Amino acid sequence: MQRHVLFLILGFTINLCAQEKAVVEDLKYLEDQFYLGITYNIILNKPDGVTQSNFSYGLMGGFIKDLPLNRRRNFAIGVGLGYAYNNYYSNLFVDETENGLEYIVLDSDISYKRNKLDSHVIEMPIEIRWRTSTPSDYKFWRIYAGMKLGYVVSSRSKFVSNTAKISFNNTDIRKFRYGLMLNFGYSTVNVHAYYALSNLFNDNVNTVEGESIEFRPLRIGIIFYIL
Repeated sequence: MQRHVLFLILGFTINLCAQEKAVVEDLKYLEDQFYLGITYNIILNKPDGVTQSNFSYGLMGGFIKDLPLNRRRNFAIGVGLGYAYNNYYSNLFVDETENGLEYIVLDSDISYKRNKLDSHVIEMPIEIRWRTSTPSDYKFWRIYAGMKLGYVVSSRSKFVSNTAKISFNNTDIRKFRYGLMLNFGYSTVNVHAYYALSNLFNDNVNTVEGESIEFRPLRIGIIFYIL
């Protein structure tokens, strides 16, 4: 009888310890470590006569290390690494000449199918994160704000018409980029906004008319978070 009681007490103690261990593990949860997103890309600071056309879009994805700062783990810092593809359709034509690249604003009577600039970027988001999460709640409100650094690994200008197809690496694109970022929403789908603090082009890039080209991208879209 005493032996059965001893086994019962021992079993209860082991079960209690396991439960306590599970609670401790739950209290060490991390949030929103993988992300995917799609954006609509808006060009700000356009030279006179430059307009956007078609649908300029961006795709992004990556991993963020969640670093909680308090015991509730609803306030944290996030530091990540990701990839983004962005394109910008407009009537700003880029011509590759012997003297370098020339930028020409196409008149409305000129017919063409596509005229775009695209880039492939390695990105590093840095966020301050606030959320209403708990160890057992997977749907919660969040506000993540910070900045995003980027390095362009490839960029191209492409023009397609009925009679011509021109595509080449655009060396006037600024390699290092940075801007402000805000993500907010509820549950999996959230609003994403990014405003560039750096120009899309290098300094001293002008149109053939002599007007400075100082494109500032504004990207607005949706971001999906995955644990």
